[in-house]
Amino acid sequence: MIVITQSSINEERIQEIVSHIERAGVQAHVSRGIGRTVIGIIGKAEPALAEHLRQMKGVENVIKISKSYKLASRDFHPDDTIIDIKGVKIGGSNLVIMGGPCAVETPEQIDEIARLVKAAGGQVLRGGAFKPRTGPYSFQGVGVEGLEMMADAGRRHGLLTITEVMTPEYVDICAEHADILQVGTRNMQNFDLLRKLGTIRTPVLLKRGFSSTYDEFLNAAEYILAGGNPNVMLCERGIRTFETYTRNTLDLSAIPVLQGLSHLPVISDPSHGTGRRELVEPMAKASVAAGANGLIIEMHTDPDNSMTGDGVQSLFPDQFARLLKDLEKLAPIVGKNFDTSKAEAEQFAVWQK
Repeated sequence: MIVITQSSINEERIQEIVSHIERAGVQAHVSRGIGRTVIGIIGKAEPALAEHLRQMKGVENVIKISKSYKLASRDFHPDDTIIDIKGVKIGGSNLVIMGGPCAVETPEQIDEIARLVKAAGGQVLRGGAFKPRTGPYSFQGVGVEGLEMMADAGRRHGLLTITEVMTPEYVDICAEHADILQVGTRNMQNFDLLRKLGTIRTPVLLKRGFSSTYDEFLNAAEYILAGGNPNVMLCERGIRTFETYTRNTLDLSAIPVLQGLSHLPVISDPSHGTGRRELVEPMAKASVAAGANGLIIEMHTDPDNSMTGDGVQSLFPDQFARLLKDLEKLAPIVGKNFDTSKAEAEQFAVWQK
């Protein structure tokens, strides 16, 4: 259930309504939008509460939300959520590019890639320190040392950083070193992890499970939001279908669908979504055309020899830079803001094939 207030309502009156809701034994979450304020009611409220609220001064309407996800719903928060991380705004009309290797390998490797991401016009450095792998004998990442390497590289080159967190026990230390925490596809319904992420304020990039419905995806986001962390981004990273030519099937329709259902920013991952280098660029452009608020793209200086074996889906630096220049032309056509005017094209001459 949500309470829609009149546009002329003042803060004192909003707090009176909140107090009335909480006295009924349920929670109230206030969302201040452009032109109106919406108060979401979380918990099982008695039917009489809705009638009482409708009669209160300053209340325009009370609407029942049938969706199981309340806080993630656009009904609760009509305006797009924009997450501001050290001046980088994610959501709305902004286009944010996250680039980097699947895994942090050495200080030299992550520093060089950070330099190239920045030079191309990217804003966020990606890299895994803890890697969930299908096989137990595969490279699992370099751990906390990798977090430190990436944090140093990010600071040195003026980039935000994003890394994957796998267990509740590692949330605090990952948040200490990274600006954004990523929840991978295998952990989308790791509810203990989601609850822990709700207790912090570090932004979270939640990847869709490879066999998950939109409803399941948004309910996973609800766990984090309900815990008190409003800084959640949704990431479409491909789903498992019968097709074997690509690693996954990138569900482009998820982008406008999720933006219709939810106010949260939607990011696309064409690297995992296809698993094929030659498909990353066209699917990245298609994602932006579909309305994505950002892209997370694997880029490596020596993808054929990456320690994770995922090099087949990683762009070379010159491909990454060329893609960002193309996105600069595409962005305004689809109502997005993206500028690579400060990119340093000469940095990529060595990578030209």
